[in-house]
Amino acid sequence: MLTMLLTLAACGPVPTAAEASPSPVASASPSPSANPVAVRVRAGWPAYVDVAVATEWRSPGSPRAIDAPALANPVRMRQWLAAMTAADQAGLIGRADSQALLGERVDVVALRGSWAKVVLPRQATPLDAKGYPGWIPLVQLSPIAPPNTGSAATVTAPTAWLFRRDGVRAIEMSFGTRLPVIAGGGSALEVGLPGGRSLMVARAAVVVTGAKSLALPKTSSSIIASAREFLGKTYLWAGTSGFGFDCSGLMYNVFRVHGVTLPRDAQDQALFGRSVSRTALLPGDLVFLAKGGVVHHVAMYVGNGQVLDSPDFGLGVEVVSIASEPYASEFSGARRVLP
Repeated sequence: MLTMLLTLAACGPVPTAAEASPSPVASASPSPSANPVAVRVRAGWPAYVDVAVATEWRSPGSPRAIDAPALANPVRMRQWLAAMTAADQAGLIGRADSQALLGERVDVVALRGSWAKVVLPRQATPLDAKGYPGWIPLVQLSPIAPPNTGSAATVTAPTAWLFRRDGVRAIEMSFGTRLPVIAGGGSALEVGLPGGRSLMVARAAVVVTGAKSLALPKTSSSIIASAREFLGKTYLWAGTSGFGFDCSGLMYNVFRVHGVTLPRDAQDQALFGRSVSRTALLPGDLVFLAKGGVVHHVAMYVGNGQVLDSPDFGLGVEVVSIASEPYASEFSGARRVLP
């Protein structure tokens, strides 16, 4: 069951447009061969996520003491999540808004002390045409892009480890992380990271494609299979990673790996694709709940009268009947986002 006061915000309105007014950002980036001592993250330039998961905060003053593991490099996602109660997670409302994965580009708008104001160009939102706005600690960003190679490895397990050549684990990364392949043979691949680093990943944990190709098929059966990998995964406000999702973050990341780029938030996903009636639902359709005319939740129809969702604080990803509450009383429409 959803706790309405909390879930009304959970996948709904986030920063105001006034909080998201970035300046133009250049498309160029510092050369990987540049002196790393001289190169710094700069306003007006791209930067790249240098940790497994970087949380986007509403302001530099938003994090609490309990959020320290989420601000570090390396980030300590499991420690952060284990320390938070459901009430602590609810306290993220109005503090954290989204997340970006290792290697992803961000466009830096401004710098303030040890923080960068950024937009995430991969995450569509009406808050800013350039991408989802927020603040990320500078220590979690690199000005040097991953290498440009002809192929990419996309993580298709819920999480997977990057490790050194001696076998020592280095970074636990999320489903959907996409890194360029430098070399590989046998059971492991060498992949490139921001800052000129490279590490190894087990071939079984990733799908290797051309640099611009889909990682997984754009079919309802394949998308549903990916989403089911997260059954039981605990809800995380603002989460878009395999460590924890909010409702729209789950849909955003799963569909993206299959070549469908949804807007980041539920109320915007509710305008994507084409409308479909409740009686005509097909597997892979998105189902929305609203209260007072405001969309606050999204789920995926998986067939047989059931939906899959990341429901609320303290609960895990689940499959429930669409005839159950609150779906029975708060159903506000469905969208077909697959061909």
